[in-house]
Amino acid sequence: MKTRLVFAFLLLAFAGGSYAAGGGDENLDSVHINLSDRASLQKGAATFASYCLSCHGIKYMRYNRMAEDLGISDDVLRSNFLQPSQKPGDVMDVNMSEEDAKRWFGTAPPDLSLIARSRSPEWVYTFLRSFRVDESSNTGWDNDLFADVAMPHVLYRVQENSTREEYDRVVRDLTNFLVYVAEPAKLVRYNIGIWVLIFTAVFTIIAYYLKKEYWKDIH
Repeated sequence: MKTRLVFAFLLLAFAGGSYAAGGGDENLDSVHINLSDRASLQKGAATFASYCLSCHGIKYMRYNRMAEDLGISDDVLRSNFLQPSQKPGDVMDVNMSEEDAKRWFGTAPPDLSLIARSRSPEWVYTFLRSFRVDESSNTGWDNDLFADVAMPHVLYRVQENSTREEYDRVVRDLTNFLVYVAEPAKLVRYNIGIWVLIFTAVFTIIAYYLKKEYWKDIH
């Protein structure tokens, strides 16, 4: 009887964890995240800097760290990412004060350093694809995933001038970048993991032939 109770408790615990991780009843779109796709990460970084950084910071990331990780040259960093008053070692935070943000948007836009972890990559991707026109709202937009959102559709022009596939690619690259921002060490682990797998494969082959050589007289 006790064993059954423990088993039932574990099932409930795992079910609750899965529910929380999956975002409950939200219907989220699938997105392919590939941290080895450097071009995707670079495009996502450029999109974030152009359309998001004026309101949303990623305060745990520094410009030079991002540039080093993603292979962005110093010239490109200075011309496409940094403001004249900024330095490569600065954190990627917004210059807008909290008071101004509340006056313009009704609330201060959140920092997005950990959004891909606190929500999920699928949530971010779905959110960016779920804006719709709503003339009754203050911004003229609403979001099917996040009702009554105070954020306008900042990628509206991009979506308007792109095919569905092209816009989805832009959003996927941006999501890919935010996944990297949420855990930069994951990029290092991914690169190391490839070499570990290669080493393991080579070692397995060598071990097999060594075993075959040592045991050939016995067999």
